[in-house]
Amino acid sequence: VDLGTAYTVLAVLNEQGDPIVGEYQFAQVVRDGLVVDFIGAVDLLRRMKKRVEARLGKQLTHAASGYPPGVHQAERQSTANVVEAAGMTCRNLIAEPTAANNVLGLEEGVIVDIGGGTTGIAIIEDGEVVYTADEATGGTHMSLAIAGANDLSFEAAEAMKKDPAEQSRLFPIVRPVMEKMGTIVERHIRSSGARSIVLVGGTPLFPGIAQVIAEITGLPTQVPHNPLFVTPLGIAMHDREDLNEIR
Repeated sequence: VDLGTAYTVLAVLNEQGDPIVGEYQFAQVVRDGLVVDFIGAVDLLRRMKKRVEARLGKQLTHAASGYPPGVHQAERQSTANVVEAAGMTCRNLIAEPTAANNVLGLEEGVIVDIGGGTTGIAIIEDGEVVYTADEATGGTHMSLAIAGANDLSFEAAEAMKKDPAEQSRLFPIVRPVMEKMGTIVERHIRSSGARSIVLVGGTPLFPGIAQVIAEITGLPTQVPHNPLFVTPLGIAMHDREDLNEIR
């Protein structure tokens, strides 16, 4: 279960570690890693769980979840509490960049997880996360820029941001926000010796963001296929590995 600032994702793996079913939904029940609407988050996850169980034909009894770098223990526990209140045992909480690298398998490089509220950075050396940071600025800030420029509600701006037919027109409006993300990344990695960047999360779905980050940091930057699901699948992989150890 990935409780993001913009999207909540529920992903299920089979015993071989392959994704077999999942669901995601836009919901603002979390802000910068902190659950701000506990009842709303639980109700949302219960509904998603019920629909996924109907498709699977079996009950979901346990789940792992993740948290952004730098989030305090109490805030991490609130995420676990949502999972438990939705009817699943939460044995594992994992830092989101570490979860993302379960999927990406980088030996060296930088993972940048850009969600709705924050830009998270993880430096990978010898296959391990050696440094993490997380700062405000994400997709929500892009939506706010669009809303202000077009005199729209936040909800209308969010829908416009995701419309492929509008994205080229909106690019000059959101580029300054992307540049701030790039500046955040550059500041945290400038002394690391990193040579490449991978962007994950929902925000990298907006065309052109990789080019902007590359311009600011001076490093080749890529976006994997379906970047929104990289971290949730990595969380599920972590839970599966732990379950296999228990067995």
